[in-house]
Amino acid sequence: MQRSRINRIMAEAAEMIANAGFHLPPFAHWSPEEFRARATPAIREGRLGWDITDYGQGNFDKLGLFLFTLRNGNLADLQAGRGMVYAEKLLISQENQISPMHTHVIKTEDIINRKGATLAIRLCGSDAQGRMDRNAPVRVDCDGIAREIAPGGVLRLQPGESVTLRPGDWHEFWAEGGPVLIGEVSTVNDDLTDNIFAAPIGRFANVIEDESPTHLLVSDYDADVA
Repeated sequence: MQRSRINRIMAEAAEMIANAGFHLPPFAHWSPEEFRARATPAIREGRLGWDITDYGQGNFDKLGLFLFTLRNGNLADLQAGRGMVYAEKLLISQENQISPMHTHVIKTEDIINRKGATLAIRLCGSDAQGRMDRNAPVRVDCDGIAREIAPGGVLRLQPGESVTLRPGDWHEFWAEGGPVLIGEVSTVNDDLTDNIFAAPIGRFANVIEDESPTHLLVSDYDADVA
């Protein structure tokens, strides 16, 4: 993805988030220079901040997602069963833009339609080895009510509705009828190792530096970005 496109997506996302009545934390507004000077280990190691991906496939409009990680605990707390064992994100899915089929090894997450159109989620179960089983139904909780989804079935969430997805619940999602602002509340998030995709794709975009970044992406934190 070109950095200029990423910068535009950031601006559009910030406007949508503000119009929905959400306020991003102070570090969201730091320039790259401010980030390098002020970012704490909790921000860097938790990979809090801007995250825009086309999954390395070069077609963001078809296969992509906007994310902003607001808070994130650590695996040691999760393993101990106490402390900061949770994470929270805001996501934006554009109409017919797919976040591809995947599951998580550790993370349990609530996916919430916060505002916008319809959020469609295709679900599949797992086999005994944890691999996607296109013939396996999925049992999920939707706002405290258990639902069984047929293999490959599509769950549609209206604003205010949510679903709890657990490790082994394979899922892909997209917006129908317009963009959707999505909330994600989960156990500790690790985007480096805990995303298992059905197809051989990457988690982060390959960035072409055609202009300077407005804000750093979480995938920039380990790189020397001008």
